[in-house]
Amino acid sequence: MQFRVEFKPKAIKELQSLPNDIASRILDKISALQDNLHGDVKKLTNHSPEYRLRIGNYRVLFDIADNTVFIYRVLHRREAYQ
Repeated sequence: MQFRVEFKPKAIKELQSLPNDIASRILDKISALQDNLHGDVKKLTNHSPEYRLRIGNYRVLFDIADNTVFIYRVLHRREAYQ
């Protein structure tokens, strides 16, 4: 199943604040999400947004509605679940 990826403004701002090498690695993994949620994806319990993608020490928090992946946050793991 193909998914469309949509970034929320806060996620764009957080990506822009990261070093270029880390941001490009994260964007590569996010683009892989389009192809049947490929990657280290986990459904979170008692947390909103409901899903996370793990990329090294960074977490991409997202939700899925219809065929669209909404990226809400891109955070270091120590900040992601607070």
